[in-house]
Amino acid sequence: MKITNSTEQDIIEIFQLYKLATDFQKVKFPENQWPIFSENLIKTEILENRQFKLLLNKKVACIWAITYSDPLIWEDKDNDASIYIHRIATNPDFRGKNFVKMIVEWAINFAKIQNKQFIRMDTCGKNEKLINHYSKCGFKFLEMKKLKDSSKLPSHYHNVDVCFFEIRL
Repeated sequence: MKITNSTEQDIIEIFQLYKLATDFQKVKFPENQWPIFSENLIKTEILENRQFKLLLNKKVACIWAITYSDPLIWEDKDNDASIYIHRIATNPDFRGKNFVKMIVEWAINFAKIQNKQFIRMDTCGKNEKLINHYSKCGFKFLEMKKLKDSSKLPSHYHNVDVCFFEIRL
């Protein structure tokens, strides 16, 4: 297993994994799915070294992105002492391998190197199975609430409950 930054050569595969994840969401969570993300967003994340991939046998098994600020989602709880994990998407050929736990281990080391105190994540909708999974991976479930203003966020954040998770280092 190897975790490394995604590159521009990965963009096609990143969008394929997003599509597969969205197809999975349509079946499992028909009330809320990811929209189509812009290529500029992904390119920016890659250029800023904020898009990552987990490789198994040189194949992309999982991808995710991070940000260092997330005020539109975390609102008044946003702070500079955090990294925020977004859009974990797993290649269906590798499901069931608990990549979230591996990402958490990586994020703890990454956050410490960056002198951060928190690893944060959110998810949309009341999905007890996912809440329990993230909790078993080390996240503390903080709360579930609607955002004050989701108009500048992707559509899957509009008018839904958002679950907030955190690991304090």
